[in-house]
Amino acid sequence: MKTTLGGALCTAVITLFAVHAPLMASGGGSAAKPLDGTHPIVLSHGLFGWGEDSNGVVSIANYWGGMDDYLRSEGASVYAPTKSALGSNEDRAAQMKSKILYWMAANGYSKVHVIGHSQGGLDSRYMIANLGMAAKVSSLTTLSTPHRGSPVADIVETVLPNWLEPFVADVLEALTRLVWSGSQQDGLNAMNALTTSGLSQFNQYTPNASSVKYISWAAKMAWADPIQHPLMWLTHPACWAGGVASAVHSSANDGLVPVSSSKWGTYKGEVSHSWYATGLDHLQISNTMYSGNAYYDVEGFYLRIAQDAKAVQ
Repeated sequence: MKTTLGGALCTAVITLFAVHAPLMASGGGSAAKPLDGTHPIVLSHGLFGWGEDSNGVVSIANYWGGMDDYLRSEGASVYAPTKSALGSNEDRAAQMKSKILYWMAANGYSKVHVIGHSQGGLDSRYMIANLGMAAKVSSLTTLSTPHRGSPVADIVETVLPNWLEPFVADVLEALTRLVWSGSQQDGLNAMNALTTSGLSQFNQYTPNASSVKYISWAAKMAWADPIQHPLMWLTHPACWAGGVASAVHSSANDGLVPVSSSKWGTYKGEVSHSWYATGLDHLQISNTMYSGNAYYDVEGFYLRIAQDAKAVQ
């Protein structure tokens, strides 16, 4: 009887240890997360965008559609700084550099991964190449960034007479200050920064840094669907026509940026979407204001971006 009881007790102890040993080894019961050990992540917003430190009216909504908090829940430290909603790539890059360095110093970080949407990818490239941040950035992933310009920006530049451009820029700046807040708005340079000719010049003095991994993704609308793409259906035909007439751009686009212009560094392709979606547009790829949730696996996409970045750090 004693032998039986002793054996049973021994078996119970061994079983208990086997079950709890992995939990104790991982820190008292906390399960490992996919992004544990990754460099901190910086989210760089695009034109008319905003970050977590914005004090404008627009800040009641989340530019990144909650993906900043989602990445945090998966183990990453995340910062989404605010830059001028309207501005040149150079000015926005300088603003971002200052905020990133302050955040890194305050938290003891040595390197970061950057995810840039639209113009946010251009700001980030300039910051890395020309503002001494190559040693601080491990990777840059761009989402629908117009690396070679946008036909829509070209059309605006062509249609607007030179004498009218400053007035249009002033109106845009006034509206931006009202809704986005912030005194540093520059509508004229913001428009010029996204043209095909402007990006041709930009690319000449903004080379890739050899120490930084560059990754890119594109979005593509199947057609100008006003239901699923309530804003981008208006600009999609113009972007398509501009692509057809261009020697630089493709006709396939997300409403603002051709797929061909989105490609930079290691190109991962067009973001997959649900069978019922008529493609993804320029806002949905970043999930701006939750616009992509209904049409594709946003969380899975952002997790893949972060894991790909972690893999090359």
